[in-house]
Amino acid sequence: MSKEAAIRTGESSPPLLFRQVSPGPGDSTMQFRLLRFWDARKNVKGGPGILLGIELLLIDAEGTVAQGFIGQNRRNQYEKELKCGMIYTLTNYYASINKVMYHVADQRLVICISHASELRKVEEDIEAILTESFRIHSFADFEANCDLRGDLHDVVGHLKLVDGHPLHERPVLCIKDDSASRKVLVHLQLKDGPVINVYLWDKAAVNFRVKFDACADTPTVVLVTTITLSLTPSVLPRKLCLSSMSSSRVFFDEEVDPTKEYLAWLTTNSAVTSLVNPVEVIKAETLTISEIAVFLKRQPAQVAYFDCIATIDDVKLGTEWYYIACKDCQTKLNRGPTTLLCPKCGNENATAVANYRVELSVYDNDEQCTFIILGDAGKDLTGRKATELIDAYVQENGGDAAELDVPLPQCFTDTIGQTKKFRIKVGHYNFTSTRMSLTATKIVSAAELPPKNPPLKTPAVTEVENTELAESSGGGASAIEEEKKPKRAKRSG
Repeated sequence: MSKEAAIRTGESSPPLLFRQVSPGPGDSTMQFRLLRFWDARKNVKGGPGILLGIELLLIDAEGTVAQGFIGQNRRNQYEKELKCGMIYTLTNYYASINKVMYHVADQRLVICISHASELRKVEEDIEAILTESFRIHSFADFEANCDLRGDLHDVVGHLKLVDGHPLHERPVLCIKDDSASRKVLVHLQLKDGPVINVYLWDKAAVNFRVKFDACADTPTVVLVTTITLSLTPSVLPRKLCLSSMSSSRVFFDEEVDPTKEYLAWLTTNSAVTSLVNPVEVIKAETLTISEIAVFLKRQPAQVAYFDCIATIDDVKLGTEWYYIACKDCQTKLNRGPTTLLCPKCGNENATAVANYRVELSVYDNDEQCTFIILGDAGKDLTGRKATELIDAYVQENGGDAAELDVPLPQCFTDTIGQTKKFRIKVGHYNFTSTRMSLTATKIVSAAELPPKNPPLKTPAVTEVENTELAESSGGGASAIEEEKKPKRAKRSG
Protein backbone atom coordinates (compact mmCIF):
# COMPACT_ATOMS: atom_id res chain seq x y z
CA MET A 1 0.00 0.00 0.00
CA SER A 2 1.48 3.40 -0.97
CA LYS A 3 1.73 6.35 1.39
CA GLU A 4 -1.12 8.18 -0.41
CA ALA A 5 -3.42 5.15 -0.16
CA ALA A 6 -2.69 4.82 3.55
CA ILE A 7 -3.58 8.46 4.15
CA ARG A 8 -6.92 8.11 2.26
CA THR A 9 -7.99 5.01 4.20
CA GLY A 10 -6.56 6.08 7.53
CA GLU A 11 -4.77 2.77 7.86
CA SER A 12 -1.11 2.25 8.73
CA SER A 13 0.46 0.17 5.97
CA PRO A 14 2.72 -2.73 6.99
CA PRO A 15 6.41 -2.45 6.07
CA LEU A 16 7.18 -3.26 2.46
CA LEU A 17 8.97 -6.56 1.97
CA PHE A 18 11.93 -6.87 -0.40
CA ARG A 19 10.02 -9.25 -2.68
CA GLN A 20 7.38 -6.55 -3.15
CA VAL A 21 9.85 -3.91 -4.32
CA SER A 22 9.63 -2.86 -7.97
CA PRO A 23 12.35 -1.17 -10.02
CA GLY A 24 12.42 2.62 -9.86
CA PRO A 25 11.52 5.12 -7.13
CA GLY A 26 9.32 4.08 -4.21
CA ASP A 27 7.73 5.99 -1.36
CA SER A 28 6.65 3.05 0.82
CA THR A 29 8.36 2.29 4.10
CA MET A 30 10.46 -0.85 4.42
CA GLN A 31 11.88 -2.33 7.61
CA PHE A 32 15.06 -4.41 7.83
CA ARG A 33 18.09 -5.35 9.86
CA LEU A 34 21.50 -4.11 8.75
CA LEU A 35 23.71 -7.23 8.67
CA ARG A 36 26.94 -5.70 7.39
CA PHE A 37 28.28 -2.72 5.47
CA TRP A 38 31.58 -1.92 3.72
CA ASP A 39 33.26 0.54 1.41
CA ALA A 40 32.43 0.22 -2.27
CA ARG A 41 35.48 0.87 -4.43
CA LYS A 42 36.34 0.82 -8.09
CA ASN A 43 39.60 -1.03 -8.56
CA VAL A 44 42.48 0.94 -10.00
CA LYS A 45 45.62 -0.89 -11.07
CA GLY A 46 48.48 -0.03 -8.74
CA GLY A 47 46.33 2.13 -6.47
CA PRO A 48 43.90 1.90 -3.53
CA GLY A 49 40.83 2.26 -5.76
CA ILE A 50 38.22 4.99 -6.12
CA LEU A 51 35.76 5.22 -3.23
CA LEU A 52 32.21 5.04 -4.64
CA GLY A 53 30.17 4.88 -1.45
CA ILE A 54 28.92 2.32 1.07
CA GLU A 55 27.39 -1.07 0.30
CA LEU A 56 24.85 -2.54 2.71
CA LEU A 57 23.61 -6.08 3.33
CA LEU A 58 19.99 -6.02 4.54
CA ILE A 59 17.49 -8.67 5.67
CA ASP A 60 13.72 -8.27 6.10
CA ALA A 61 11.09 -10.05 8.20
CA GLU A 62 10.73 -12.85 5.64
CA GLY A 63 14.45 -13.58 5.72
CA THR A 64 15.01 -12.17 2.23
CA VAL A 65 18.43 -10.58 1.83
CA ALA A 66 18.98 -7.53 -0.37
CA GLN A 67 21.79 -5.16 -1.13
CA GLY A 68 21.71 -1.47 -0.33
CA PHE A 69 23.85 1.39 -1.53
CA ILE A 70 24.71 4.86 -0.24
CA GLY A 71 26.53 7.07 -2.74
CA GLN A 72 29.74 8.84 -1.81
CA ASN A 73 28.05 12.25 -1.82
CA ARG A 74 25.68 11.07 0.95
CA ARG A 75 28.28 9.08 2.90
CA ASN A 76 28.89 11.70 5.61
CA GLN A 77 25.14 12.08 6.16
CA TYR A 78 24.48 8.43 6.97
CA GLU A 79 27.72 6.67 7.92
CA LYS A 80 27.67 7.59 11.61
CA GLU A 81 24.15 6.17 11.95
CA LEU A 82 25.08 2.74 10.58
CA LYS A 83 25.56 -0.07 13.08
CA CYS A 84 25.61 -3.76 12.24
CA GLY A 85 22.73 -5.72 13.78
CA MET A 86 20.40 -2.76 14.24
CA ILE A 87 16.84 -2.46 12.84
CA TYR A 88 16.09 0.44 10.46
CA THR A 89 13.15 1.82 8.51
CA LEU A 90 13.62 3.41 5.10
CA THR A 91 11.09 5.63 3.36
CA ASN A 92 11.63 6.94 -0.16
CA TYR A 93 14.28 5.03 -2.06
CA TYR A 94 15.29 4.05 -5.55
CA ALA A 95 15.40 0.36 -6.52
CA SER A 96 17.99 -0.11 -9.23
CA ILE A 97 18.14 -3.15 -11.47
CA ASN A 98 21.06 -1.89 -13.54
CA LYS A 99 23.57 -1.00 -10.85
CA VAL A 100 26.91 -2.64 -11.71
CA MET A 101 28.30 -4.30 -8.60
CA TYR A 102 29.13 -7.69 -7.18
CA HIS A 103 25.98 -9.50 -6.08
CA VAL A 104 25.95 -10.68 -2.47
CA ALA A 105 22.21 -11.43 -2.32
CA ASP A 106 19.72 -13.42 -4.37
CA GLN A 107 17.48 -10.34 -4.67
CA ARG A 108 18.80 -8.57 -7.76
CA LEU A 109 17.30 -5.15 -7.01
CA VAL A 110 19.67 -2.79 -5.17
CA ILE A 111 17.99 -0.48 -2.63
CA CYS A 112 19.63 2.93 -3.17
CA ILE A 113 19.46 5.84 -0.76
CA SER A 114 18.20 8.86 -2.72
CA HIS A 115 18.03 12.59 -1.98
CA ALA A 116 14.51 12.15 -0.56
CA SER A 117 15.26 9.09 1.60
CA GLU A 118 14.51 8.93 5.32
CA LEU A 119 16.61 6.29 7.13
CA ARG A 120 15.73 5.89 10.78
CA LYS A 121 17.06 3.58 13.48
CA VAL A 122 14.51 1.50 15.43
CA GLU A 123 15.60 1.34 19.04
CA GLU A 124 13.61 -1.80 19.91
CA ASP A 125 14.91 -5.08 18.51
CA ILE A 126 12.58 -7.24 16.42
CA GLU A 127 13.36 -10.88 17.08
CA ALA A 128 11.39 -12.00 14.02
CA ILE A 129 14.07 -10.52 11.78
CA LEU A 130 17.08 -12.83 11.55
CA THR A 131 20.42 -11.62 12.85
CA GLU A 132 22.50 -13.43 10.18
CA SER A 133 22.07 -15.00 6.78
CA PHE A 134 24.65 -16.74 4.60
CA ARG A 135 24.81 -17.96 1.00
CA ILE A 136 26.93 -21.05 1.48
CA HIS A 137 27.62 -23.05 -1.66
CA SER A 138 29.05 -26.49 -2.32
CA PHE A 139 32.23 -27.29 -4.20
CA ALA A 140 30.13 -28.38 -7.19
CA ASP A 141 28.50 -24.91 -7.26
CA PHE A 142 31.88 -23.20 -7.06
CA GLU A 143 33.29 -25.36 -9.82
CA ALA A 144 30.33 -24.64 -12.10
CA ASN A 145 30.49 -20.88 -11.56
CA CYS A 146 34.23 -20.23 -11.39
CA ASP A 147 35.51 -17.37 -13.53
CA LEU A 148 31.97 -16.01 -13.90
CA ARG A 149 32.20 -12.53 -12.45
CA GLY A 150 29.23 -11.05 -10.65
CA ASP A 151 28.17 -13.22 -7.71
CA LEU A 152 29.96 -13.47 -4.37
CA HIS A 153 29.24 -16.50 -2.20
CA ASP A 154 30.10 -17.74 1.29
CA VAL A 155 32.22 -20.81 2.04
CA VAL A 156 32.54 -22.99 5.14
CA GLY A 157 34.97 -25.81 5.75
CA HIS A 158 37.61 -27.09 8.14
CA LEU A 159 41.14 -25.79 8.22
CA LYS A 160 44.02 -27.92 6.96
CA LEU A 161 46.88 -25.41 6.70
CA VAL A 162 47.30 -21.75 7.63
CA ASP A 163 50.14 -20.05 5.74
CA GLY A 164 51.69 -23.47 5.19
CA HIS A 165 51.48 -24.57 8.85
CA PRO A 166 49.46 -27.61 10.00
CA LEU A 167 47.05 -26.80 12.82
CA HIS A 168 48.93 -28.91 15.38
CA GLU A 169 51.82 -26.42 15.10
CA ARG A 170 49.40 -23.66 16.25
CA PRO A 171 51.12 -20.87 14.30
CA VAL A 172 51.22 -17.36 15.74
CA LEU A 173 49.98 -15.10 12.94
CA CYS A 174 50.15 -11.59 14.42
CA ILE A 175 53.64 -10.10 14.16
CA LYS A 176 54.53 -7.07 16.27
CA ASP A 177 57.05 -5.57 13.83
CA ASP A 178 54.36 -4.99 11.15
CA SER A 179 56.20 -7.22 8.69
CA ALA A 180 53.18 -9.49 8.20
CA SER A 181 52.09 -10.01 4.63
CA ARG A 182 48.82 -8.44 3.50
CA LYS A 183 47.74 -11.99 2.58
CA VAL A 184 46.86 -15.13 4.52
CA LEU A 185 46.68 -18.38 2.56
CA VAL A 186 44.27 -20.94 4.03
CA HIS A 187 43.93 -24.49 2.77
CA LEU A 188 40.29 -25.36 3.39
CA GLN A 189 38.68 -28.80 3.20
CA LEU A 190 35.05 -28.75 2.05
CA LYS A 191 32.53 -31.48 2.85
CA ASP A 192 31.93 -32.42 -0.76
CA GLY A 193 35.19 -31.58 -2.47
CA PRO A 194 38.97 -31.42 -2.32
CA VAL A 195 41.16 -29.05 -0.35
CA ILE A 196 41.03 -25.61 -1.95
CA ASN A 197 43.11 -22.46 -1.58
CA VAL A 198 41.41 -19.49 0.08
CA TYR A 199 43.33 -16.21 -0.17
CA LEU A 200 42.46 -13.64 2.49
CA TRP A 201 43.60 -10.10 1.73
CA ASP A 202 44.06 -6.88 3.68
CA LYS A 203 41.23 -6.35 6.19
CA ALA A 204 40.06 -9.97 5.97
CA ALA A 205 43.65 -11.17 6.55
CA VAL A 206 44.04 -8.91 9.59
CA ASN A 207 40.67 -10.04 10.95
CA PHE A 208 41.62 -13.71 10.49
CA ARG A 209 45.01 -13.26 12.22
CA VAL A 210 43.62 -11.43 15.22
CA LYS A 211 40.71 -13.82 15.78
CA PHE A 212 42.85 -16.93 15.18
CA ASP A 213 45.48 -15.88 17.73
CA ALA A 214 42.81 -14.85 20.26
CA CYS A 215 41.15 -18.29 20.29
CA ALA A 216 41.93 -20.29 23.42
CA ASP A 217 41.75 -23.52 21.42
CA THR A 218 43.05 -23.88 17.89
CA PRO A 219 40.15 -23.04 15.53
CA THR A 220 38.95 -25.91 13.37
CA VAL A 221 36.10 -24.56 11.24
CA VAL A 222 36.03 -21.26 9.37
CA LEU A 223 33.35 -19.46 7.38
CA VAL A 224 34.38 -16.70 4.97
CA THR A 225 31.70 -14.49 3.45
CA THR A 226 31.48 -12.92 -0.01
CA ILE A 227 34.40 -14.58 -1.75
CA THR A 228 35.15 -14.44 -5.44
CA LEU A 229 35.98 -17.50 -7.55
CA SER A 230 38.78 -17.98 -10.03
CA LEU A 231 41.04 -20.55 -11.62
CA THR A 232 44.82 -20.43 -11.28
CA PRO A 233 45.95 -18.88 -14.57
CA SER A 234 49.39 -20.44 -14.96
CA VAL A 235 49.27 -23.76 -13.08
CA LEU A 236 48.18 -26.88 -14.95
CA PRO A 237 45.89 -28.51 -14.23
CA ARG A 238 44.09 -25.29 -13.34
CA LYS A 239 42.81 -25.26 -9.75
CA LEU A 240 39.84 -23.52 -8.20
CA CYS A 241 40.83 -20.67 -5.86
CA LEU A 242 38.76 -18.42 -3.62
CA SER A 243 39.70 -14.84 -2.73
CA SER A 244 38.29 -12.45 -0.17
CA MET A 245 36.82 -9.06 -1.02
CA SER A 246 36.55 -5.85 1.00
CA SER A 247 33.14 -7.09 2.16
CA SER A 248 34.45 -10.45 3.43
CA ARG A 249 34.08 -11.43 7.08
CA VAL A 250 35.57 -14.39 8.95
CA PHE A 251 33.80 -16.56 11.54
CA PHE A 252 35.25 -19.46 13.56
CA ASP A 253 33.90 -22.56 15.35
CA GLU A 254 31.12 -21.38 17.69
CA GLU A 255 30.46 -17.90 16.30
CA VAL A 256 27.53 -18.52 13.93
CA ASP A 257 25.08 -21.34 13.19
CA PRO A 258 26.78 -22.70 10.01
CA THR A 259 30.13 -23.12 11.79
CA LYS A 260 28.42 -24.72 14.79
CA GLU A 261 26.61 -27.18 12.50
CA TYR A 262 29.82 -27.98 10.61
CA LEU A 263 31.66 -28.51 13.90
CA ALA A 264 28.93 -30.93 15.02
CA TRP A 265 29.26 -32.78 11.71
CA LEU A 266 33.00 -33.13 12.27
CA THR A 267 32.45 -34.84 15.61
CA THR A 268 30.60 -37.68 13.83
CA ASN A 269 33.08 -37.76 10.94
CA SER A 270 36.35 -37.67 12.85
CA ALA A 271 38.35 -39.34 10.07
CA VAL A 272 38.30 -36.16 7.99
CA THR A 273 40.02 -34.18 10.76
CA SER A 274 43.23 -36.22 10.70
CA LEU A 275 46.46 -34.26 10.63
CA VAL A 276 47.60 -33.36 7.15
CA ASN A 277 51.07 -32.93 5.77
CA PRO A 278 51.50 -29.98 3.39
CA VAL A 279 52.33 -32.44 0.59
CA GLU A 280 48.68 -33.48 0.54
CA VAL A 281 47.39 -30.02 -0.30
CA ILE A 282 50.31 -28.25 -1.94
CA LYS A 283 51.47 -29.15 -5.42
CA ALA A 284 55.17 -28.39 -5.08
CA GLU A 285 57.38 -27.49 -8.00
CA THR A 286 60.50 -29.62 -8.43
CA LEU A 287 63.68 -27.52 -8.27
CA THR A 288 67.38 -28.26 -8.07
CA ILE A 289 69.45 -27.14 -5.08
CA SER A 290 70.86 -24.27 -7.15
CA GLU A 291 67.39 -23.15 -8.23
CA ILE A 292 66.21 -23.08 -4.60
CA ALA A 293 69.27 -20.97 -3.73
CA VAL A 294 68.35 -18.52 -6.51
CA PHE A 295 64.77 -18.37 -5.17
CA LEU A 296 66.05 -17.50 -1.68
CA LYS A 297 68.30 -14.81 -3.12
CA ARG A 298 65.79 -13.09 -5.39
CA GLN A 299 62.36 -13.53 -3.79
CA PRO A 300 60.89 -11.78 -0.74
CA ALA A 301 60.88 -13.74 2.53
CA GLN A 302 57.98 -16.19 2.64
CA VAL A 303 56.99 -19.76 3.47
CA ALA A 304 57.22 -22.00 0.40
CA TYR A 305 57.45 -25.67 -0.47
CA PHE A 306 59.49 -27.37 -3.19
CA ASP A 307 60.40 -30.87 -4.23
CA CYS A 308 64.11 -31.52 -4.67
CA ILE A 309 65.80 -34.71 -5.93
CA ALA A 310 69.13 -35.34 -4.20
CA THR A 311 71.50 -38.15 -3.26
CA ILE A 312 72.47 -38.68 0.41
CA ASP A 313 76.25 -38.36 0.68
CA ASP A 314 76.74 -38.50 4.44
CA VAL A 315 75.05 -38.20 7.82
CA LYS A 316 76.50 -35.39 9.90
CA LEU A 317 77.69 -36.45 13.34
CA GLY A 318 78.40 -34.40 16.46
CA THR A 319 74.81 -33.31 17.10
CA GLU A 320 71.88 -35.17 18.67
CA TRP A 321 69.73 -36.88 16.05
CA TYR A 322 66.48 -36.22 17.92
CA TYR A 323 64.94 -33.65 20.23
CA ILE A 324 62.22 -33.76 22.88
CA ALA A 325 59.15 -31.98 21.55
CA CYS A 326 55.74 -30.92 22.79
CA LYS A 327 53.19 -33.51 21.69
CA ASP A 328 50.66 -30.78 20.84
CA CYS A 329 52.72 -28.27 18.82
CA GLN A 330 56.01 -30.14 18.11
CA THR A 331 58.08 -27.29 19.63
CA LYS A 332 61.29 -28.19 21.47
CA LEU A 333 60.62 -28.38 25.21
CA ASN A 334 62.61 -26.63 27.91
CA ARG A 335 63.51 -28.49 31.06
CA GLY A 336 62.11 -26.98 34.24
CA PRO A 337 62.92 -27.89 37.85
CA THR A 338 60.55 -30.87 37.84
CA THR A 339 58.64 -30.76 34.52
CA LEU A 340 59.09 -29.97 30.84
CA LEU A 341 57.92 -26.54 29.69
CA CYS A 342 56.60 -25.67 26.22
CA PRO A 343 57.65 -22.13 25.24
CA LYS A 344 55.00 -21.97 22.52
CA CYS A 345 51.93 -23.44 24.21
CA GLY A 346 52.88 -22.06 27.62
CA ASN A 347 52.14 -25.51 29.06
CA GLU A 348 54.17 -25.99 32.24
CA ASN A 349 53.61 -29.75 32.28
CA ALA A 350 53.81 -30.64 28.61
CA THR A 351 53.58 -34.18 27.26
CA ALA A 352 56.88 -35.05 25.59
CA VAL A 353 57.56 -36.98 22.39
CA ALA A 354 60.85 -37.67 20.58
CA ASN A 355 61.13 -36.08 17.12
CA TYR A 356 63.79 -36.56 14.45
CA ARG A 357 66.36 -33.87 13.69
CA VAL A 358 69.08 -35.32 11.52
CA GLU A 359 71.45 -33.38 9.26
CA LEU A 360 72.24 -35.00 5.92
CA SER A 361 74.87 -33.89 3.45
CA VAL A 362 73.27 -34.23 0.00
CA TYR A 363 74.10 -33.39 -3.59
CA ASP A 364 72.54 -33.25 -7.02
CA ASN A 365 74.09 -32.74 -10.44
CA ASP A 366 75.18 -29.18 -9.73
CA GLU A 367 75.39 -28.43 -6.01
CA GLN A 368 75.79 -29.71 -2.45
CA CYS A 369 74.02 -28.60 0.71
CA THR A 370 72.60 -29.78 4.05
CA PHE A 371 69.09 -31.15 4.42
CA ILE A 372 67.69 -31.15 7.97
CA ILE A 373 65.34 -34.10 8.36
CA LEU A 374 62.51 -33.27 10.75
CA GLY A 375 59.61 -35.23 12.18
CA ASP A 376 57.75 -37.48 9.74
CA ALA A 377 60.52 -37.17 7.14
CA GLY A 378 62.73 -39.25 9.45
CA LYS A 379 60.07 -41.94 9.66
CA ASP A 380 59.65 -41.83 5.87
CA LEU A 381 63.39 -42.37 5.49
CA THR A 382 63.93 -45.14 8.05
CA GLY A 383 60.49 -46.71 8.35
CA ARG A 384 60.49 -46.25 12.14
CA LYS A 385 59.53 -43.54 14.62
CA ALA A 386 62.27 -41.88 16.67
CA THR A 387 60.62 -43.13 19.87
CA GLU A 388 60.82 -46.74 18.65
CA LEU A 389 64.55 -46.48 17.97
CA ILE A 390 65.23 -44.91 21.37
CA ASP A 391 63.16 -47.55 23.19
CA ALA A 392 64.98 -50.34 21.32
CA TYR A 393 68.37 -48.94 22.38
CA VAL A 394 67.24 -48.60 26.01
CA GLN A 395 66.00 -52.20 26.06
CA GLU A 396 69.34 -53.43 24.70
CA ASN A 397 71.54 -51.37 27.01
CA GLY A 398 69.34 -50.77 30.05
CA GLY A 399 69.11 -47.54 32.00
CA ASP A 400 67.02 -44.41 31.65
CA ALA A 401 66.44 -42.95 28.17
CA ALA A 402 66.70 -39.43 29.60
CA GLU A 403 70.22 -40.16 30.88
CA LEU A 404 71.57 -42.30 28.03
CA ASP A 405 73.49 -40.87 25.11
CA VAL A 406 71.66 -42.68 22.29
CA PRO A 407 73.95 -42.91 19.24
CA LEU A 408 72.78 -42.36 15.68
CA PRO A 409 70.91 -45.49 14.56
CA GLN A 410 72.45 -47.63 11.84
CA CYS A 411 69.34 -47.25 9.69
CA PHE A 412 70.37 -43.64 8.95
CA THR A 413 73.87 -44.63 7.93
CA ASP A 414 72.31 -47.24 5.62
CA THR A 415 70.63 -44.46 3.62
CA ILE A 416 73.97 -43.11 2.34
CA GLY A 417 74.01 -43.39 -1.42
CA GLN A 418 70.22 -43.43 -1.76
CA THR A 419 68.52 -40.87 -3.99
CA LYS A 420 65.18 -39.46 -2.85
CA LYS A 421 62.70 -36.79 -3.76
CA PHE A 422 62.55 -34.55 -0.67
CA ARG A 423 59.77 -32.14 0.22
CA ILE A 424 61.60 -28.94 1.20
CA LYS A 425 60.09 -26.18 3.31
CA VAL A 426 61.73 -22.77 3.27
CA GLY A 427 60.85 -20.22 5.94
CA HIS A 428 61.69 -16.59 6.63
CA TYR A 429 64.99 -17.52 8.31
CA ASN A 430 66.26 -19.14 5.10
CA PHE A 431 66.23 -15.79 3.34
CA THR A 432 68.70 -14.25 5.81
CA SER A 433 70.86 -17.25 6.73
CA THR A 434 74.39 -17.39 5.36
CA ARG A 435 74.36 -21.19 5.57
CA MET A 436 72.60 -23.23 2.90
CA SER A 437 70.63 -25.68 5.04
CA LEU A 438 67.11 -26.65 4.03
CA THR A 439 64.39 -28.33 6.06
CA ALA A 440 62.97 -31.58 4.65
CA THR A 441 59.48 -32.30 5.99
CA LYS A 442 58.73 -35.39 3.92
CA ILE A 443 60.33 -38.00 1.71
CA VAL A 444 58.03 -37.94 -1.29
CA SER A 445 59.45 -41.01 -3.04
CA ALA A 446 62.56 -42.82 -4.15
CA ALA A 447 64.05 -41.14 -7.20
CA GLU A 448 66.95 -40.90 -9.61
CA LEU A 449 68.99 -37.84 -10.44
CA PRO A 450 68.05 -36.59 -13.89
CA PRO A 451 70.75 -36.94 -16.55
CA LYS A 452 73.24 -34.13 -16.62
CA ASN A 453 72.76 -31.51 -19.27
CA PRO A 454 74.93 -32.39 -22.28
CA PRO A 455 77.88 -30.03 -22.90
CA LEU A 456 77.19 -27.21 -25.30
CA LYS A 457 78.26 -27.95 -28.85
CA THR A 458 81.28 -25.88 -29.82
CA PRO A 459 82.00 -24.73 -33.36
CA ALA A 460 84.47 -26.82 -35.34
CA VAL A 461 88.05 -25.45 -35.26
CA THR A 462 91.16 -26.29 -37.24
CA GLU A 463 93.65 -28.93 -36.08
CA VAL A 464 96.35 -26.33 -35.43
CA GLU A 465 94.05 -24.32 -33.15
CA ASN A 466 93.14 -27.42 -31.12
CA THR A 467 96.82 -28.08 -30.52
CA GLU A 468 97.35 -24.51 -29.37
CA LEU A 469 94.50 -24.80 -26.87
CA ALA A 470 95.86 -28.09 -25.54
CA GLU A 471 99.30 -26.58 -25.02
CA SER A 472 97.90 -23.53 -23.25
CA SER A 473 96.09 -25.66 -20.65
CA GLY A 474 99.16 -27.71 -19.89
CA GLY A 475 101.31 -24.79 -18.65
CA GLY A 476 101.69 -23.28 -15.22
CA ALA A 477 98.30 -21.53 -15.05
CA SER A 478 95.10 -23.34 -13.99
CA ALA A 479 92.50 -24.40 -16.49
CA ILE A 480 90.01 -21.93 -14.96
CA GLU A 481 92.47 -19.05 -15.41
CA GLU A 482 93.08 -20.08 -18.99
CA GLU A 483 89.35 -20.09 -19.67
CA LYS A 484 89.19 -16.46 -18.59
CA LYS A 485 91.71 -15.45 -21.28
CA PRO A 486 90.26 -14.41 -24.64
CA LYS A 487 90.85 -17.07 -27.29
CA ARG A 488 90.69 -16.75 -31.01
CA ALA A 489 89.42 -19.65 -33.00
CA LYS A 490 89.36 -19.64 -36.75
CA ARG A 491 85.99 -21.11 -37.62
CA SER A 492 86.04 -23.67 -40.43
CA GLY A 493 83.67 -23.33 -43.30
